Amino acid sequence: MNGASRPLEGITVIDLGQIYNGPYATLLMAMGGARVIKIEPLQGENMRRRGAVGGAMVPFAMLNSNKEFITLNIKSEQGRKLLKEMVAKADVLLENFAPGVMDRLGLGPKVMMELNPRLVYAAGSGFGWSGPYRDYPAMDLTVQALSGVMSTTGFPDRPPVKAGPAVCDFFGGIHLYAAVVTALLDRERTGKGHFVEVSMLEAVYCSLSSPLGLYFGGNGQLPTRTGNRHSGLAEAPYNVYRAADGWIALICVSETHWTSLLEAMERTDLNGDPRLGSLKARVENIDFVDETITAWTSTRTREELYDRLRKHRVPCAPVRDLDEVVHDPHLHERGMLRNVEHPLLGPLVLPTTPLRFDGKAPPEIEPSKTLGADNDEVYRDFLGLDAKEIEQLRKEGVI
Repeated sequence: MNGASRPLEGITVIDLGQIYNGPYATLLMAMGGARVIKIEPLQGENMRRRGAVGGAMVPFAMLNSNKEFITLNIKSEQGRKLLKEMVAKADVLLENFAPGVMDRLGLGPKVMMELNPRLVYAAGSGFGWSGPYRDYPAMDLTVQALSGVMSTTGFPDRPPVKAGPAVCDFFGGIHLYAAVVTALLDRERTGKGHFVEVSMLEAVYCSLSSPLGLYFGGNGQLPTRTGNRHSGLAEAPYNVYRAADGWIALICVSETHWTSLLEAMERTDLNGDPRLGSLKARVENIDFVDETITAWTSTRTREELYDRLRKHRVPCAPVRDLDEVVHDPHLHERGMLRNVEHPLLGPLVLPTTPLRFDGKAPPEIEPSKTLGADNDEVYRDFLGLDAKEIEQLRKEGVI
């Protein structure tokens, strides 16, 4: 996969990740050139098993390109032995089980790093490996609730809502990738591995910076939800405005943006209006600002608005649906999205990686495979087992 020129070429990752958090971290590693060996239980990891529900197998395909697929029953004695043999030869072991699961199996970081002192053992979890929440069940939805994401999402007169995407899972996965790569850099300097762990709760906290600014600026008074307005109520205009055929998002973060917007709207007559003369004034009169802009946007199409506002250098974007995003020409030209004929799912548009190195295009996509598709090759070539030994593992229910 053009790996020779990629930064993680030569790094072997043993991937025990499941659902979104761990698999996204290891997808970034695979796209960076690492060899990623994905280990699944005999029935497949949870995301693969969701394939029984229509379309639910697509996220598995999105997050597991460019990996090798093997099965292993790590609850069996022989399975644990084989995992240890792989870890002894690997650079990274990554998992996002609940804290304590791997320790109870005798496969925790202390054991694994004694086997391989250069190992980076990476663990993702909801709340981390210490603290009073350590053993609480954690899913993206529950972390969104506990972290404050839900309380700051939605409109003030309606119940809190979750963010549409699985933000906590993916924030956790991104930070887990960063922790692994940081540990690998330090290993180059010291020769020693690391145990690194990332909490989804902690990974998402800084994304609350705007509502936290409102909270601390209000002497601890809880801010209300702001809908599509700035969550710190520190910008105006900042909203999603109705167009004749949908919606357009618009924001002005400087006085130049504001005066350019008035020019685009052909409303320079408002330049002398004291309700609009400064950012502070516009925030104080935010309803008037939004009503004025909506009166203009609602009579024009998204395309008309986007073209005109861009010409005036006003930050804006049409609110697009998923079909528009999946077929976005910019994302396809840059190689972030690729049309792939998936061997199990047919034609799909799959992501590569948002990381770019030296301007090189991302690698070609090697689609995810059937459960245990690489068992023979990995156990033979990586661990040196012969065909008879591999067949015996199958008979014993180890793979």
